[in-house]
Amino acid sequence: MPMNDMTRPANRVPEVTLDFWLIKLMAVTMGETAADYLAVNLGLGLTTTSRIMTGVLVVALAVQFFQRRYVPWAYWLAVVLISIVGTLVTDNLVDNFGVPLTVTTAVFTVALAVTFLVWQRVERTLSIHDVTSFRREAFYWLAILFTFALGTAAGDLVAEQFGLGYLATGILFGMIIAALALGYFGLGLDAILGFWLAYIFTRPLGASFGDLLSQPAEYGGMGFGTIITSALFLTAIAGIVLYMTARTDPRAT
Repeated sequence: MPMNDMTRPANRVPEVTLDFWLIKLMAVTMGETAADYLAVNLGLGLTTTSRIMTGVLVVALAVQFFQRRYVPWAYWLAVVLISIVGTLVTDNLVDNFGVPLTVTTAVFTVALAVTFLVWQRVERTLSIHDVTSFRREAFYWLAILFTFALGTAAGDLVAEQFGLGYLATGILFGMIIAALALGYFGLGLDAILGFWLAYIFTRPLGASFGDLLSQPAEYGGMGFGTIITSALFLTAIAGIVLYMTARTDPRAT
């Protein structure tokens, strides 16, 4: 192994592979249903749920930042929790403060754009293949938080306010992601741009199918409930993380 590869800091986030997208999609689906379960089914309410989950997320991110390389369980635990918190941020703005979905969608779009702009100016790259420092990872997680909040707002805007329903909304965002994949693999779409656009749109895709599975039939869902839906996706996530952990080279640094 060349010396520069041995001394170069390890990337702290995973490579973009098929299992990356599978677990990311399931994580955002669970983020939607778990937030509903905690706030509604357990009766904690949005405010209490938000405080609890934000505290848990802070601890999980501290653990993630402590790592000096990509560790599957630490990384994906942070993703699941930030998905829940991102959902709660949007839900609080809409339900507790009465901010319209059109406004929250616009605000989080601007917030994400500003994050990318500052990240690019400071680090000269938005590449996820070179997240090797505390500062780059901080920009990375901030961007992810805004993608989840934006995806929640955009998904709810299309499914509920525009009246498309959960299934049609999921299909719509799935078609957008398919178009991005075609652009990347066949038309030369920039890899960084394509990744972040796909990351944004997988949030409303997963949330729409999470709501489709969990919500009662009278609201356009299949009625499985948030407990069963969350448990199913949590089990699948845990299985994939175990597979990733077994596959990760323990000698990597």
